[in-house]
Amino acid sequence: MSSKEPVNIVCLKWGTRYPASFTNILYASVKRHLHRPFRFVCFTDDPTGLVEGVDAQPFPPIPDKRLLQYVNHWPNIFVKLCLFQNGLADLKGPTLFFDVDVVIQEDIDCFFDYMPGKNCIIHNWVEFRKRIFRKRPNIGNSSCFRFEAGPQSHYIYETFLKEIDQAIDRNIYPTEQAFMTHAMKEVYWWPEAWVKSFKRVCEKTFPLNLWITPKKPKTKILVFHGNPDPDVAIAGYKAKKLHHVVKPCKWILDDWHE
Repeated sequence: MSSKEPVNIVCLKWGTRYPASFTNILYASVKRHLHRPFRFVCFTDDPTGLVEGVDAQPFPPIPDKRLLQYVNHWPNIFVKLCLFQNGLADLKGPTLFFDVDVVIQEDIDCFFDYMPGKNCIIHNWVEFRKRIFRKRPNIGNSSCFRFEAGPQSHYIYETFLKEIDQAIDRNIYPTEQAFMTHAMKEVYWWPEAWVKSFKRVCEKTFPLNLWITPKKPKTKILVFHGNPDPDVAIAGYKAKKLHHVVKPCKWILDDWHE
C-alpha cells in the first residue's frame, strides 16, 4: 500500500493495571516508528491522562450477557472480538492492534506493507518443553494483529456472536485469541524476527536468572505477556517463585518512553 494512505493503530485500556502512561508511551512509540499518516484510537473506560493525539473512544456495549460467565465485568478480554464490527468508531481500512504493554524497538511500516488486505497475527509462542513431542499449535497471539476495518472483517464479529457459547468454553478455546484465530478463517503469521516474546527469548532459565540480566533482543516489537510488565522488568521482577525472578532490564527504557 502507498505510504501516503492513512492507517489505524488501535489499543484497549480499562481497569487499573495499565495507567494512561502505557497508552501515551505506545502512542509516542508509534509516532517515532511509523512513517505514514495514522489515526491512533484507544478504546477506554477512562480517558483521563491521555495525551493529545490519542483518539479516546468508548467501549462498544456488551453484545451478549453470556460473556459475563467468563469474567464478571465488561469490558473484558473478549472486547477484542468486538473490534471487527463494521462501523465501530468509524474505523476503515488497514488497522493494526497493539496491547498497551508492547515495546516498539524498530520501524513498523512493514506491518502494513506485509500481506496487504490479509489477517496477520503473531504465531503464539509455546514453551520449548511443550514442543518436544508435538507441533506448535496454529493459534495466534493477539498482542499484535492487523485486519481491514469495515465491512471486510465484519464476518469475524458475526462469527463471534453466533458462537459465543463455544468462544467462552475453555475446553474448546483455551483463550480469546484461540477463538479469534478460528473466527478469522484465514490467518498469516508475522515473520518470527519481527515480534518476539520477552518471556521466551529474554528471560533466563533457573538458576541463571538470579545472576544474569536478560539481553535486549533484535526485533521490531517486544511483547510482554503475563508477568512481568515492562515497568516491572525495568525495575527487576522479584517473583515469589525463584525461577520467575528477572534481573533489572534498564535497556527497555531505550525504547519504552514518551
